[in-house]
Formats: sequence, structure tokens, C-alpha cells
Amino acid sequence: MIRFLTALVLAAFAFAAQAAVDVNKASQAELETVKGIGPGLSGKILSARKTGEFKDWTDLVDRVGGIGAGNAAKFSQAGLTVAGAAYAANAANPVADTKPAKGEKPAKSKKAEKSEKSEKAEGSR
Repeated sequence: MIRFLTALVLAAFAFAAQAAVDVNKASQAELETVKGIGPGLSGKILSARKTGEFKDWTDLVDRVGGIGAGNAAKFSQAGLTVAGAAYAANAANPVADTKPAKGEKPAKSKKAEKSEKSEKAEGSR
């Protein structure tokens, strides 16, 4: 009987450790149980949440500085959810990481390309 109760208590703790933390409902202490979220970031989340609940991961990333696609994926893996949903980096998610592959040059904006062309033109004079 004692073994059964001990196993039951351990199972309950294991389940509680895996429980999801919804960013729209969690307290500061609950947010800080997610690996990677400390007092500073949890404070930013709570401040941004004062203006309204987060609709989805894109909304969270847009409104809270310090959370990008990489951190969103890590926090989701650690149990954070937004409106009950885990983060999914895919083509349908505009927050997905847009960093170039290793060894690949980042895409230049049209403004940067124009500036580069004008610099080359001035240098050839």
C-alpha cells in the first residue's frame, strides 16, 4: 500500500512538472517555471498582457521584446503555450525563423542594394 501511494505521489509530481503554462493565465511565478524565462522576461510578458491577451505566438513575439522565433520554440518545448497552443515553426507561421542557412548570405533590402549600386557608380568615376 505504501509503495502504491509513493508511486502515485511521484506520478503526480511528474505530471505537474509536464503541465503546460498558458502565457495568458500564468502568474509571474508560473511563467518563471518555464526554462529560459526569468524575472525580466516574465515582467515584460505581464506588462504586454495588460493591454490584452495574446492571440497567438505571432502576437506574443510581436509584443514582447526578447522573444523571437528561436526563443518561442524553446519556450514551447519547455511547456509554454499561447491560448492553449504550442509553437509550430512552419510555412503557415509567419514568426518562423528567417535566418539564412549557414554559409548563406542574408538577403539584402532594396534600399541596401540601391545604396551599394550608387557607391560602386561613384567609385568608378
